[in-house]
Amino acid sequence: MSLIEKTAAELVALQNAGQASALEIADAFLAASAVREPKLKSFMLPPDPDAVRTHAKAIDAKRAAKAPLGKLAGVPVAVKDVLCTKGVRTTCSSKILEHFVPPYDAHTVERLHAEDAIVFGKTNMDEFAMGSSTENSAYQVTRNPWDTDRIPGGSSGGSAACVAGCQAPVSLGTDTGGSIRQPAALCGIVGMKPTYGRVSRYGLIAFASSLDQVGPFTHDVTDCALMMEAIAGHDGRDSTSVNEPVPAYTKTVNDPVKGLRIGVPKEFFGQGLDPEIEASVRAALDEYKKLGATLVDVSLPHSPYALAAYYIVAPAEASSNLARFDGMHYGHRTAKKGDLIATYSKSRGEGFGPEVQRRIILGTYVLSSGYKDAYYVKALKVRRLVKKDFDEAFASCDVVMGPTTPTAAFKAGEKSDDPLALYLSDVYTVSCNLAGIPGLSMPCGFTKTGLPIGLQLLGAPFAEEKLLRIARMYEAATDWHTKRPKV
Repeated sequence: MSLIEKTAAELVALQNAGQASALEIADAFLAASAVREPKLKSFMLPPDPDAVRTHAKAIDAKRAAKAPLGKLAGVPVAVKDVLCTKGVRTTCSSKILEHFVPPYDAHTVERLHAEDAIVFGKTNMDEFAMGSSTENSAYQVTRNPWDTDRIPGGSSGGSAACVAGCQAPVSLGTDTGGSIRQPAALCGIVGMKPTYGRVSRYGLIAFASSLDQVGPFTHDVTDCALMMEAIAGHDGRDSTSVNEPVPAYTKTVNDPVKGLRIGVPKEFFGQGLDPEIEASVRAALDEYKKLGATLVDVSLPHSPYALAAYYIVAPAEASSNLARFDGMHYGHRTAKKGDLIATYSKSRGEGFGPEVQRRIILGTYVLSSGYKDAYYVKALKVRRLVKKDFDEAFASCDVVMGPTTPTAAFKAGEKSDDPLALYLSDVYTVSCNLAGIPGLSMPCGFTKTGLPIGLQLLGAPFAEEKLLRIARMYEAATDWHTKRPKV
């Protein structure tokens, strides 16, 4: 296995053993990205070779001097272009922020630097994280490494595609309604959405503030544990950051959960689920039974309403958060002359793409006088019921499992003219965000045409440690996580 196909933990081990240097690793990924990026279009801003090599040499020098090194020393980490990077453009794949250069790093980016990781480019995404396919970027469409005619999922499609396509060993994405777990499933890798408040949102350009969370994409569960150790923790600059101790995830990830009870919700196996997806998920559940787990039937009765509630709450928050981008305070300003209102409307019309405009209009509508109680307040009540369903389910099980997505990756352009069909891609993932609980997607098979299938694990609040251990049990018994596409 070449350097670019290895995990982050393996790359750290190679450096510790003197079998590879940070510079050699950086050069390997730079070379791979130069060849693969034209096919995959994973990056909004590709890695800067000079900056990457300079950083790698500095890490090698620290190692030679026997100075203390971080957990991710010499590991390239791609970062979704919604996280601020000091002195480096951060666009959210939108025209309205085309020239925005942040004066500070996001908290998670600071954590990467503190652990001696090498920030390796900014990844392409659906504009302002609004989408399920990474076709809504204002600049390019990212492709799935397993079939470049197909989408990688979204909105963190660039972060998923660059890991699956071995352009970086790990990456950071964000998950508002499934935007880490869904692309992880479609690209055949591991993706984790932490509990709301577990990872700081400082420096994350907001889509929906009560739903957004930063999380990792990795090849396997061990790397996911490693990344969570690096980025989780309290941050006083984020009022929603929870001051909970961060467990040593990597120390316990290989400990199986004794007496494991797996909740299987009937609502996740109904109409619209592709038979091949269901067969692979059922096979994964059978594998857990062989490992000693007990399957428990649970019900999430309000999950059928979660998607509708999400597409009221999220656009409402987006409408508020994106109001600042008006051509005066932030972002693109139109060159056309006009009064204040005309400048606002023209700047926003030129800067925002169709999907962002659609969600802003929807959010403004549901918050408007006469409609707020009928839509927004009612959606918040549904959100509370969704959370209650999970609380009751976790009283009888350790984890809830089911498919991550209803189908495998579809062809680019296939659903572009049908926004509602695209929204249904998130039917199994949005309830996790509404409830604020942690979720993880991991590979559990392939379709007959060779497309990855994802298994979703949902846990109780701040149960990331248990979730990672449960995921690792299945991974240790199978080899889906070792598969790499031929790009």
